[in-house]
Amino acid sequence: MKKMFSKTFCRLTIGMIVVLTQSCGGTEGSINGNANVDPRLEINEEFSGGDTTVFINTNEAFSKFAKNLTLAQQSDFKLGNSFFEQDWVSAPASTKARDGLGPTFNANSCASCHAKDGRGAAPLNPDEEPIALLLRISIPGETPEGAPLGDPHYGDQIQNRSILNILPEASVSVGYEEVLGTYVDGESYSLRQPIYSVEDLNFGELDPDVMISPRIAPQMIGMGLLEAIPESTLQSLSDPEDLDGDGISGRLNYVWDVASQSKQVGRFGWKANQPSVRQQVAGAFLGDIGITSSFFPNENCPPAQLECLESPNGGSPELQEDVFDLVTFYSQTLAVPARRNWTDPTVLEGKVLFKKIGCTKCHTPQHVTSLDYPVSQLAGQTIRPYTDLLLHDMGPGLADGRPDFEADGSEWRTPPLWGIGLIKTVNGHNHLLHDGRARGFAEAILWHGGEATEAKEKFRQLNKIEREALIKFLGSL
Repeated sequence: MKKMFSKTFCRLTIGMIVVLTQSCGGTEGSINGNANVDPRLEINEEFSGGDTTVFINTNEAFSKFAKNLTLAQQSDFKLGNSFFEQDWVSAPASTKARDGLGPTFNANSCASCHAKDGRGAAPLNPDEEPIALLLRISIPGETPEGAPLGDPHYGDQIQNRSILNILPEASVSVGYEEVLGTYVDGESYSLRQPIYSVEDLNFGELDPDVMISPRIAPQMIGMGLLEAIPESTLQSLSDPEDLDGDGISGRLNYVWDVASQSKQVGRFGWKANQPSVRQQVAGAFLGDIGITSSFFPNENCPPAQLECLESPNGGSPELQEDVFDLVTFYSQTLAVPARRNWTDPTVLEGKVLFKKIGCTKCHTPQHVTSLDYPVSQLAGQTIRPYTDLLLHDMGPGLADGRPDFEADGSEWRTPPLWGIGLIKTVNGHNHLLHDGRARGFAEAILWHGGEATEAKEKFRQLNKIEREALIKFLGSL
């Protein structure tokens, strides 16, 4: 009997034991061969990250390495994790591998914003200092590379913290107004509209034409798998002129790639403004922590901030290349947790509704990663991230009015949905969207506009049982 087992059906039977009762060797144990199996089930759909998937649903669900890494790779992952978790300190310091913090910064470690490699929470009221939420800023125009043009006094990001004897740039606070609405069946709801304030400016006024964009720290899982999706796949999904007439006109963002010194497809960041995991890591080190790297060797000190410019640094660059490699590898290989309750009839009904109302037009369920991705364990994997990685116009309700390379002020990248049902378990909250304004799945959907208006309205038209089924499906991802 053992010789009759196939890899696919064994994985299926282990994962779906409550549904499949026959042996791996018999056709009655497969979805296609068993008339008693719910036809809405898909083979191996619980393996969101393919062979890299980990089965864990605790508060450590976002912090595990890809299941199929070698022992040597696991060691590199753990070393990268140590630099991700531990605090950086100001220079000069005896801990040379970790000095160079600031001079101005938003956080003193990667984990400060990505606690347990998860998602940051938005402040609850104006008195709470933002930790995992920051404000990107720019003025009209762009750099020679096509990037947003920073404010003359404050650069491209407000840093609300600083090292000793250096002034922080400003303080940031967030307040909220409630926006009331009603489902078609009469049930009411309320959305949280954020209002941002930048105060205590220490280096002059912001430019009168400054544009401000809030960004929350997302969960870190599956970044290497997203990087491994072939560019040709993303291009095939792009339809900027809506030639198929479905009302969806997703398009690619082309951004400056430091490694190749050319424009490449953007994949990471809320507006897909980073082309690779490595550049995303380098950008976060500089913008959020104030650590220079071979990618971004200049301190984040605008000309008006003289003390910042004269402050001691932790080397040139401050991020050693071997540490850069380790943190990049760590970020690439954080595993995606498996789905939960994927066989539940209500979850399956929610999955059908998710597609029926049009959500999968942007949240593409499945991709296959490239065969030649440098981390071979991530290559050739069937993954289920529920994203097309494209830019979509999300309407005025979510617009920040700030262009970012080819993304305009109303466009956002479709965020992956894998792991979304575990955010509350890992991070203790359910704050969603690019700025954390949504308090759960329903509010996130109801904020959708622009290209997603039709899907949002169809959600509003569902009855309560249907809405709960769709939300239960999202909670299984």
